[in-house]
Amino acid sequence: MVKVSSAALRNGVGAWPWYVLALVVVALDQYTKGLASSQLQYGRPVEVFSWFNLTLQHNTGAAFSFLSEAGGWQRWFFTVLALVISSILAAWLFVAERGQWLLALSLALILGGAIGNVWDRIVLGYVVDFVSVHYGGWYFPAFNIADAGISVGAVCMLLDSFLASKKPS
Repeated sequence: MVKVSSAALRNGVGAWPWYVLALVVVALDQYTKGLASSQLQYGRPVEVFSWFNLTLQHNTGAAFSFLSEAGGWQRWFFTVLALVISSILAAWLFVAERGQWLLALSLALILGGAIGNVWDRIVLGYVVDFVSVHYGGWYFPAFNIADAGISVGAVCMLLDSFLASKKPS
């Protein structure tokens, strides 16, 4: 049985704004994916800037289409993996100390992104991507708001880790 201290419970009360942020990331992600799916033709780029297109794509793999041609098992593997990671992130967010706002921000962004993409995998069988950045014939893999949340959250987590290691003990 897992024991939760009274300090963790007090900290958990302060976690609700971060859970709301995660839900905002999920809602914004799903809204923009819905817009992309209804307004864009699959695989046909719409130029916004010379270096930025909106291009509807379906990713059955993981980041950067890793394992997208694996035959279907990866859908459930990545779904279960994302659900496990999301549970860990939600619990970590609950017990994180209130003063750790950068850590809480990173956890909320990653959690929201993970849930946004896992929703697609469960409901659609693939993740909707539509943001395409390119330069001089080089194209970064297409991504979405959930991916952006995960990436920004990961950078924030690294920054928090770096800053925490600089604090005197």
